[in-house]
Amino acid sequence: MEVNDALVNKLAHLSKLTFTEQEKKDISKDLQNMIGFVEKLNELDLKEVEPLMHMSEEINVLREDVIKGSASREEALKNAPETDGQFFLVPKVIKK
Repeated sequence: MEVNDALVNKLAHLSKLTFTEQEKKDISKDLQNMIGFVEKLNELDLKEVEPLMHMSEEINVLREDVIKGSASREEALKNAPETDGQFFLVPKVIKK
């Protein structure tokens, strides 16, 4: 796969970033190096290698669920910066 200006521009558009011409050249070079590394991995003969399901041989030791008490609403809201008495109030972060 070859990295060209169209690919870098498309990636910049998708990531909502803007780059100078020098930055585009640097990114193009870096992407080409990364793709070259991945293509180098394709040269390995992996026919006898089983797929890796987990990173270690360790097995999770799970405990039984135990029902415990929980904090009351008043306790939970006690240290909140803003509440309406029933819920936490948070600033709106999504604008339409």
